[in-house]
Amino acid sequence: MRGQSALAALLLVAGGAAAPTATAQASAELEGDIAPTHDPVIIREGGLYHVYSTGLGDGDGRIIAHRVSTDRVHWQAAPTPLPALPDWAERAIPGATNAWAPDISYVGGRYRLYYSVSTFGSNRSAIGLLTSSTLDPARPGYGWRDEGMVVRSNPSDDFNAIDPNFIRDRDGRQWLALGSFWSGLKLFALDPATGKPARPGEAPVSIARRAAPVGAAAPVEAPFLFDHGGWYWLVASYDYCCKGNASTYYTVIGRSRAITGPYLGKDGSAMMQGGGTLLLAADLPEKQRFRGPGHAGHMRDADGTDYLVYHAYDRENKGTPTLRLARLRWGADGWPVAER
Repeated sequence: MRGQSALAALLLVAGGAAAPTATAQASAELEGDIAPTHDPVIIREGGLYHVYSTGLGDGDGRIIAHRVSTDRVHWQAAPTPLPALPDWAERAIPGATNAWAPDISYVGGRYRLYYSVSTFGSNRSAIGLLTSSTLDPARPGYGWRDEGMVVRSNPSDDFNAIDPNFIRDRDGRQWLALGSFWSGLKLFALDPATGKPARPGEAPVSIARRAAPVGAAAPVEAPFLFDHGGWYWLVASYDYCCKGNASTYYTVIGRSRAITGPYLGKDGSAMMQGGGTLLLAADLPEKQRFRGPGHAGHMRDADGTDYLVYHAYDRENKGTPTLRLARLRWGADGWPVAER
């Protein structure tokens, strides 16, 4: 099911079915078009789950990859929202051929899909924005509109404008978190009407970083913020992705009463000092199948269940980055545990 007609058939099934149940929780159960998947996010519209992720880079026009499922278990390829990089992106980031780490949200009657444009190891980067009134190609109003550049970074900046994540706080203010390496993760206040920075040129708020000697790498990236239990929660990835079975990525979480931080782990360690609480780690040594779990995105389903979608490198499939899904179970201490 790789064409528009196949997606339409799946949408018809989803539209006529009862709401999906929360029976499938273990990532090992996922089937279908699940690899390669890198930097996924997940959202539900009606009876259909949508996962967007970094483009496949295989020349098939999927600058952003898109998959759908009616049950969170069986996944099918779906039409990309971005078949080619916009002209502005090609001009702004010479050498870019793909879009990375999209983020999806529903804001003011339209879906916002933020995405990154960069080249590996550089902070000459930009974040773009697409919007559509629906994710369903069969519905009136479907179609992704290019809203242009949102944030840009240059070699003279101390941050890297990739890995965007949108959040609306409890006061209705809108924010965009982003960042990879350099001086860490940042938070930009947004203009609700445009989804772009409210005060262009204003320095962003720093929410996480990892100290490193001058000239050394400080591996922290992929922020994702969500609200639960009177706290804002920040999920981030530490160490190195993109090395197949040798990837050392792992995922941490911290919380704060204020959207701007400070974000602290269960032990009080500050994410501005490389702290936080471990949330996702590689499989135990006796299994050693899925390595480097990271770049997690959060979704709260219709029944209130929280999920994390993420990628990990499958040792049984040549280290291919693979779609994974975990349910978050909230403990008596108010902290989450990822059930995989």
